[in-house]
Amino acid sequence: MSIEKLSAFILVCSLCGFALAAVRVEAATPLSGEVKKIDGTSVDLASYKGKVVLVVNVASRCGYTGQYAGLQKLHDAYKDKGLVVLGFPANDFGAQEPGTDPQIAEFCSSKYGVTFDMFSKITVKGPDKAPLYKALTESADPKGEVSWNFEKFLIGKDGTVVGRYKSGVAPGSPELTKAIEAALAR
Repeated sequence: MSIEKLSAFILVCSLCGFALAAVRVEAATPLSGEVKKIDGTSVDLASYKGKVVLVVNVASRCGYTGQYAGLQKLHDAYKDKGLVVLGFPANDFGAQEPGTDPQIAEFCSSKYGVTFDMFSKITVKGPDKAPLYKALTESADPKGEVSWNFEKFLIGKDGTVVGRYKSGVAPGSPELTKAIEAALAR
């Protein structure tokens, strides 16, 4: 094989490799694909790009359910600065979210005055987990399954996961608020 043909072959292989890498990165981006809001309307997660996004798997009958109040406070304090809070009900841990979407919406509204975006109940762990949670758990540091209700993923304006916080990290904790403020400042 001549040096010219070898160079052309390497160039083609390199270009193909770059194209495949770009496809892989896009597929793992958490803010891609459509999800159903709790009222039944569809939302393209890409519409949240350019904002700082806090994704939380929520449940109405959990010891951490009171965190709804803290999530609402975060939403109120930072929504005009570019933060969006997204609540995803899940019944994956101790059957602590048995309600239907309308029941969950009523509970969140009447008990905690929730106005941040809430979505239809999904699966957040195991082989049937929603694509959003597949992308979150594969791209967060540390990687791995969600371990309980009210685990939080912080996504930066560029659509990448910039933080992961276990259930015990309260929405108003200095650890989380500092991370949100840093992400908003970028």
